[in-house]
Amino acid sequence: MAQSRAEELIARARQAAASAYARYSHFRVGAALRCGDGSIMTGFNIENRSFGLTVCAERTALFGALAAGKSDFKEIAVVGLDSEVPLPPCGACRQVLTEFMAPDTPVHFSGKDGKIVTVRLGQLLPNDSLHDFEPRS
Repeated sequence: MAQSRAEELIARARQAAASAYARYSHFRVGAALRCGDGSIMTGFNIENRSFGLTVCAERTALFGALAAGKSDFKEIAVVGLDSEVPLPPCGACRQVLTEFMAPDTPVHFSGKDGKIVTVRLGQLLPNDSLHDFEPRS
């Protein structure tokens, strides 16, 4: 049976999560971002003892893609290897993702049990001022 696009991204995110630098929380997260040219960029969470300086997997994948000259993003997957439930992007990541992705971009997420949930980015951050509202004159 052929692997679906979502399953492929989840598998890549799961692989990335295995490399996470989660020295303090031991909560490993990986992300895989499919770019418009078909390439997949991955990232993982990188913690710091000053927890506010920690960077999430979604942002490391996105920032790496931007640094590599990518600007067209088709879908993203997030996996929490140590999460009991499917792990969606956090609020900060939702805000950053909406800066670079359309509201209809698929977001796939999973936890350690492998169950995949898929929603549209606009469902995770409704009423996004960048996309949903016209400026007042």
